[in-house]
Amino acid sequence: MDYAGRLAISYYNTIATINSSHKIYLAQHRETAKIYIKKILDIYNPDIYKYLMEHHITGIPQLYNVYEENGQLTLIEEFISGRSLQEIIDARTLTLDLIIRFVSELCDILEKLHILTPPIIHRDIKPSNIIITPCCHVVLIDFNAAKFLTDTSDQDTVLLGTKGYAAPEQYGFGFSTPQTDIYALGILLQELSSALSVKTNIFDTLISKCTKMNPSDRIQTVQELKIEIEKLQKDNNVGHNAADSQRKGLAPPGFRTRTPWKMFTASIVYLFIFWTCLSMEVKDITVFHLWLERITSLFIMLSIVFCCFNYCNVQRFISLCTNKHPFMRCIGIVILNLAVVFFLILVMLLLETIF
Repeated sequence: MDYAGRLAISYYNTIATINSSHKIYLAQHRETAKIYIKKILDIYNPDIYKYLMEHHITGIPQLYNVYEENGQLTLIEEFISGRSLQEIIDARTLTLDLIIRFVSELCDILEKLHILTPPIIHRDIKPSNIIITPCCHVVLIDFNAAKFLTDTSDQDTVLLGTKGYAAPEQYGFGFSTPQTDIYALGILLQELSSALSVKTNIFDTLISKCTKMNPSDRIQTVQELKIEIEKLQKDNNVGHNAADSQRKGLAPPGFRTRTPWKMFTASIVYLFIFWTCLSMEVKDITVFHLWLERITSLFIMLSIVFCCFNYCNVQRFISLCTNKHPFMRCIGIVILNLAVVFFLILVMLLLETIF
């Protein structure tokens, strides 16, 4: 029994549960009061974590303690402040520039792993395993499925990874190599691209190159992938496209995608709203109060449309609006609408009182 390891782990007190099903906790050191992440793993490769603890790699949380006992591995690692990439996808706040930045930084991290002797293959690259810091930098976490590339004759017999992101060889059709991580990067790029408010196909060819069934047909290194995606940025003038996307994002619902039938339908709806609100009549009030009523009604009608169609990502202010369940999202949108309508009515009543 490793008494020294157990003693070192005992100095970290669990203060909160982050994910009970995955046994991830927030821990505090008794003496320094510093905050760390504590994980208890049932599936792991102890050599991977011991190597990462002894050889810290930028872009991966620093490991401070690794203790193995009774078929479980307890980790104490650096606490990374930020949001998961999955949360950013769900919030629909991605831009082309951000996608290229995130994937490029991820390539830099994986390059450091793939050039090791032997290379480390992550094998579980997905949005929930990527943290974006407040400074907009990428941190790759969760090496439960990682392995050293030591014996290329040894096929993967057990799926360690996530369905949808796992490459074909992870299902027993071959052995994991750096191209396994490149496959997952291709799927990740596809998901990031589909989360843009304004659709684009500039990544389609690159996604296809990353997700070939045969690993030898894929892009061979993450350095090559990074060069390809940066070339896309230059060839497509992504900085300009991002600004154009922002301008489209400021366009009212119905005009953002510039689809003819949507613009026609939206024009009819907006004209009807303007006509209804600005032609309404209210008896026994002054001209000023009449127009105040009309303008308030106009803003209320438009705000309902804008909230329902997430204009300028307004739904981000109510967390329920980004919930994965449609019913909960609908509740969030209703709450957002009620809050905006209440605010507008309050402003109208205040103006009526003053004038």
